[in-house]
Amino acid sequence: MAFRIITDSATDMPMDIRDKYHLHVIPTPFIVNGVDYLDGEKMTTEEFYQLLDDEKNIISTYHINEYMFKNAFEPYAKAGDEVLYCCFSTGIAGTYNAANLAKRELLEQYPDFKITIKDCKSASLGFGLIVYKLLKMQENGAPKELILEAADYFTSHIRHVITPQTLKYLIKGGRISKVSGIVGEALDVKPIIIVNKEGALEPISKVRGRKKSLKALVDYVEKNVAPIEGQVLGMCHAGDPEAFEYTKSLLLERMQPKLILTSMIGCAIGAHTGRGLIGIVFMDADDGKYAEYLK
Repeated sequence: MAFRIITDSATDMPMDIRDKYHLHVIPTPFIVNGVDYLDGEKMTTEEFYQLLDDEKNIISTYHINEYMFKNAFEPYAKAGDEVLYCCFSTGIAGTYNAANLAKRELLEQYPDFKITIKDCKSASLGFGLIVYKLLKMQENGAPKELILEAADYFTSHIRHVITPQTLKYLIKGGRISKVSGIVGEALDVKPIIIVNKEGALEPISKVRGRKKSLKALVDYVEKNVAPIEGQVLGMCHAGDPEAFEYTKSLLLERMQPKLILTSMIGCAIGAHTGRGLIGIVFMDADDGKYAEYLK
């Protein structure tokens, strides 16, 4: 029997962390021109963005379904392991509900199976950062009960701030109206978007120009981040390494975090934002009583 922390590919978890902790990452499905794929399998992230760049391709995503979750969870049920599954926000996708349906079905067959499905109210490297902290705690000997408690604490204090390169995918997905989107594109308006405490996307401001929008991300972090000494931040991008490096340099001019996790945004979010999204994730509180396990 063991206590396992698992997640899904919408975390955009850096590969070195996945490898170090032998992390089980359930892949997110997506469809290209009627053909099903799984995030990170048979197609690299850059190949995905190359397909997305060509507007002739029809690309969509759907959340991991009950059947997929049952297949992912059942080996742990059979082995008698206990599981903490850290899940994509219910405010953005239906992943959490599908996971719970699979859990209920498995408990009929394996009534002693212990699995906690945690809505991290986060997206991309936001819940990637939460998972990283929990894995670090487990590595340093934290008891299971404290890790489960910490999952709630970190979820309540995670912050995200993002800005897209283009508005056309937000228009296509109905997140902004077609008229305001077309006007915004013409005026080079870039929205600054957060994931709020309910785990939903929320625009908080608009700026004109790409560099101003990237600076606005750093401004938001500086205003809301917990004391930066010892902080681990996350930074991610959707196929735009130049904008990523520019934003990172702005951040490091003003803050000196302990570590910056970096990753490329996968299909779960990239399909709905297009190439060029830049995001920063961080905590608005220190690690509190969990700090001793995060050294």
